[in-house]
Amino acid sequence: MGGIAVDPKEIEAKIVDALKTCYDPEIPVDIYELGLIYLVDVDPSGSVEVKMTLTSPNCPSAMELPGMVEAKVRSVPGVMDARVEVVFDPPWEPSRMSEAARLQLGML
Repeated sequence: MGGIAVDPKEIEAKIVDALKTCYDPEIPVDIYELGLIYLVDVDPSGSVEVKMTLTSPNCPSAMELPGMVEAKVRSVPGVMDARVEVVFDPPWEPSRMSEAARLQLGML
């Protein structure tokens, strides 16, 4: 099979950049800064696993956000496969947001 090996750290950085262009439709902050992304794991083969959560299990974006995340991840050069899993453990809470996100939302 022998695919081309990728640099997982380089691909991960590009994935994070791509995720920072993905917004929860109800909150004007990107999902990465909101703390909704729990894991980005890049295998040297280019296979990517993302674990993410939503601000609430009843989030109206529950159906569209994971698909948007998968599309952003797959758009990164070097990504050969992507799997996005939505998890609710641990539950999301505002303390998971970056300082920049809290500042943007007037929480500082």
